[in-house]
Amino acid sequence: MMHMRAIGIILAPVLGLAALTASASVAQVAQDQSVSALKGHDSNAPVDVSAQRIEVQDRADRAVFTGNVHVTQAELTLDTPRLTVAYSSGQGNNNVQISRLDAAGGVVVRSPSETAKGDFGVYDLDRKLITLIGNVQLNRDNNQVNGSRLVIDLTSGRAVIDGGPPGVNSSGGRVTGHFTVPQHQQPTQKQ
Repeated sequence: MMHMRAIGIILAPVLGLAALTASASVAQVAQDQSVSALKGHDSNAPVDVSAQRIEVQDRADRAVFTGNVHVTQAELTLDTPRLTVAYSSGQGNNNVQISRLDAAGGVVVRSPSETAKGDFGVYDLDRKLITLIGNVQLNRDNNQVNGSRLVIDLTSGRAVIDGGPPGVNSSGGRVTGHFTVPQHQQPTQKQ
């Protein structure tokens, strides 16, 4: 992004103000596309959960959903075999406040432009963070990044993937990625 602006500034004396304006517009479009669709996600929106079974553990202030669990909040969806919902009861037990969702057994989180997968997931609604752990994969368009842990900050839209620490039978993981490169057409040569 910065590279594109620098080109515009260098070309401005030669091509005039039009070149500066055009390169700034291109840089703005590129910047807008690099922000996660989850930036500014409304973590206060209602959470809808469906599953094959629910077990309410009222004394522990949690509910455990199992069997094809599907969660929706605004444009965010989460699918997993098992979900534990931590909550607190408000006045008169009529006002339940969800604070955290813990997913296990494989997790898929989707937004309008990205899909993230992992073995386990935590959605901390109070801190507005989604964390996926184990065999993490983040896809956007034809681009893919793999790692051991993914943290998505819903306030900023920033996603960070770690390769993982050294462990048993492991010297530490690495982050890998596969990225598509836009195809530029070669100018035709005059003969």
